[in-house]
Amino acid sequence: MTDRGQTLSLLKKTLGLSADADQTEIFFWANDSHLTRFANNYIHQNVSEKNASLSIRVILGKKIGSASTNLLDPKSIQNTVAKAIQIARNQRDNPHFESLPSAEGKYASVNTFDAETASVTPDQRAKIARKVIEVAKKGHLTASGALSTGVVQVGVVNSLGIQVCQSFSRGALRIVFQASDGASGYAESFSTKVRQIDPEEMAHQAAEKCAQGAHPVDLPPGQYTVVLEPYAVGNMLEFLAYLGFGALAMQEGRSFMCGKLGQKITGQSITIWDDGGSPQGMPLPFDFEGIPKQPITLLENGIAQAVVYDSYTAGREEGKVSTGHALPAPNTFGPVPLNLFMKNGNSGLREMIESTERGIYVTRFHYTNPLEPIKAVITGMTRDGTFLIENGQIKKGVRNLRFTQSILEALSNVSLISQDTRLVSGLDDELGGTVVPALKIEKFNFTGATAAV
Repeated sequence: MTDRGQTLSLLKKTLGLSADADQTEIFFWANDSHLTRFANNYIHQNVSEKNASLSIRVILGKKIGSASTNLLDPKSIQNTVAKAIQIARNQRDNPHFESLPSAEGKYASVNTFDAETASVTPDQRAKIARKVIEVAKKGHLTASGALSTGVVQVGVVNSLGIQVCQSFSRGALRIVFQASDGASGYAESFSTKVRQIDPEEMAHQAAEKCAQGAHPVDLPPGQYTVVLEPYAVGNMLEFLAYLGFGALAMQEGRSFMCGKLGQKITGQSITIWDDGGSPQGMPLPFDFEGIPKQPITLLENGIAQAVVYDSYTAGREEGKVSTGHALPAPNTFGPVPLNLFMKNGNSGLREMIESTERGIYVTRFHYTNPLEPIKAVITGMTRDGTFLIENGQIKKGVRNLRFTQSILEALSNVSLISQDTRLVSGLDDELGGTVVPALKIEKFNFTGATAAV
């Protein structure tokens, strides 16, 4: 991983090779990643990968050309710039394109790099995995999972004055415990600082789920009250971001936000925003065009407020500017919020369970897919900790169920929100994260059983 000065020097030299273009953007991505994976209570894989790439986007009038390379010698970079220019010459004009963004606004000052996390050794990762496995063995359980550590460096330079570069350290641990009767438990934790990950606490959480879920039973499909842990709530927010919180989805008429700005689309207790500058999440102070990320309120008290923009979608609407939510070019998907937050409430998980006469407790969702984007309907399965609640207590484990549910309808039936929130994985595991509470939802549709327990 090169230092900031060396990276910016490389990007500026590359920019100087594109004198034939009207505008040019150079995007740099370097990834130094390490993974220790374990299954059946032993480590079976330890891998490392280092890679760096340049993506060049050139503008000739309203023609756009893009090319990329991970060969960073001078000749390869020069050839890639020439290729991007040649591609642009062969393109049709893009009538919606206005300009690459210029250097405006202030970047949030957040610490995204931790030297200890960047330098974790295979032996250190093995010791962390061992702590998880030892808890599993004591409970006669089988542990599987993965611990990843590393650093991502992102840099953007363009011909309109943008020059940004920052490094982001990451540590992530995900574990699944399984019992001989099919019960399973899950826990995940990730942070810019690997020392903030507590493997033993996570292992005990997963083991407790296995104990609670012993000898799981079948439940018929139907509409149930549910208590969703933050893992499941975060998954729903991921799909809101994917399906409709971006401007291009609005402009193309495929967003659940279409025609709904200023209108109530969820329950009054629901407020969702995006903030790449918050240290409570996984901070990302600028987007992949180098624009400062703006905190954006998307839903406030159930009312649709806004969507996020990049420079291209902002250029398609009069009076709009980028909110700093561009994905790497070339990008046909449009801008997406990667740092989502949901407002917490004043309840606890115990209160949610004790107030439920009959319902289902869900740890997380798995294999979730969209069905109706305009209605934000998704389908998926419960996994690794699904329980029957009766008379205010978790009674027994439940075999996994398939759900088919509108996220907006679910968020319109929220009766309790936890005070505690949790950082969970988001749309981008490397440079994103979602901070969410647990939810109690009065009506949630389960449409069938799954093959797995």
